[in-house]
Amino acid sequence: MGNILIVEDESIIRSALKRLLERNSYKVTEAESVTEASQNDLNSFDLIISDLRLPGAPGTDLITAAKDTPVLIMTSYASMRSAVDAMKMGAVDYIAKPFDHEDMIRTVRRIIEDARSNKGAKKVPDLSDIDDEIYVAEDGNRSALGDLVGSCAPMQALYRRILRVSPADITVLIQGESGTGKELAARAIHQHSLRKDHPLVCVNCAAIPESLIESELFGHEKGSFTGATAARQGLVEAAEGGTLFLDEIGELPMEAQARLLRVLQENEVRRVGSVHARKVDVRLIAATHRNLKKLVKEGLFREDLYYRLQVIEIALPPLRERLSDVLEIADHLVSKHSRRLKIESPIRLSKEARNVMAQYDWPGNVRELENAIQRSLILADNGEITVADLGLADEDWQVPDTLVSPQESRQDVEPVSTITDDSAEDLSLEDYFQHFVVEHQDNMSETELAHKLGISRKCLWERRQRLGIPRPKKVSASASAAR
Repeated sequence: MGNILIVEDESIIRSALKRLLERNSYKVTEAESVTEASQNDLNSFDLIISDLRLPGAPGTDLITAAKDTPVLIMTSYASMRSAVDAMKMGAVDYIAKPFDHEDMIRTVRRIIEDARSNKGAKKVPDLSDIDDEIYVAEDGNRSALGDLVGSCAPMQALYRRILRVSPADITVLIQGESGTGKELAARAIHQHSLRKDHPLVCVNCAAIPESLIESELFGHEKGSFTGATAARQGLVEAAEGGTLFLDEIGELPMEAQARLLRVLQENEVRRVGSVHARKVDVRLIAATHRNLKKLVKEGLFREDLYYRLQVIEIALPPLRERLSDVLEIADHLVSKHSRRLKIESPIRLSKEARNVMAQYDWPGNVRELENAIQRSLILADNGEITVADLGLADEDWQVPDTLVSPQESRQDVEPVSTITDDSAEDLSLEDYFQHFVVEHQDNMSETELAHKLGISRKCLWERRQRLGIPRPKKVSASASAAR
């Protein structure tokens, strides 16, 4: 079935692994160190299984020496971070010790089958050989990549990282504040990857009700739950051959995290209510505005999934850290939305408007800038956008008097907030919204919160994203009992 080299300095583990593999019809060669392993023709093996820590050189040295032969790294659970670093260096996968026999055989079989099926496929370019200059303009800088716009140094670094990461078929974690363009970065990665001719499926994990998220992502069989009148393909399967982008992955429930981990580890998905798994070929790109490390420490995000996701990390700078790009982005958005709104006469930003935009700190990042541009295009007169059209003045965001009901007129109604009239008079609409949601979200459902605020659930979610108010995690009963 396959020729495997085991590199392990502990004889007990090496012998046990050899017996396990030989029972499953694999031919096995043993070595105690990288030096001993290198005495063999490394490219003659179908797979190299190596311990991370070996006497002399570390097991990762085999990644470079083996070239086209996949290397599976073994490591203790406590050294998982080191295993992730090994994957960044080119290891095909890692497995924690002590390992489960079935997991080991399943992983070995998958790696060898994938390697054989990819031999005739187009070779992924060696990232170390890529010349950055072929991706940049004659002046040495880019002004855009896909729909990402900006010429500042942080954006130039971002473009280079995206272009280097895109051809490699590995998982990417995009981090950045709400509104910085995480989905645009994911689209740029997909457009410059070998999967660009296949679908890009974008999923916002926070926008799908928790009760439906597993069915939406992984699909379901007919009759698997009430209302499942027919079998349905999940979004993971819909991305077959292409890229699956999971935005706000920090909002993914723990049960769905376990299923997603299975997809990453075994390249297979099992629909809700099914006993059979289906093979999938999907590249995962995840994004979040939350601190996943902190969520891991709080027990709200799986540690093993976190390390699977952050093989490559990309951080998007907030707009306040690249104010030199604001006017460039604004001009791009004016042109883009003028076409969308079918505005034929040219519209330009006034000098005063440009000065205000260059000095504003844009807490909502590019999304806030885009909203301001769309608003101004509708309100602009005589082909010029003024400061007033942008709506950036503080007074534009004050709560209208008609929305601040006097306490005495509501004596027969149970109050829903502890905000007093004295504080509400000077309270902005966004401050009021944030105060109300944070105070009541533990006791109210999303539907009840939206009803009390007089807005839709979708509007409530969008404001949460813009203001950076996370939805509280609901811990399952089993998890609570375990704690």
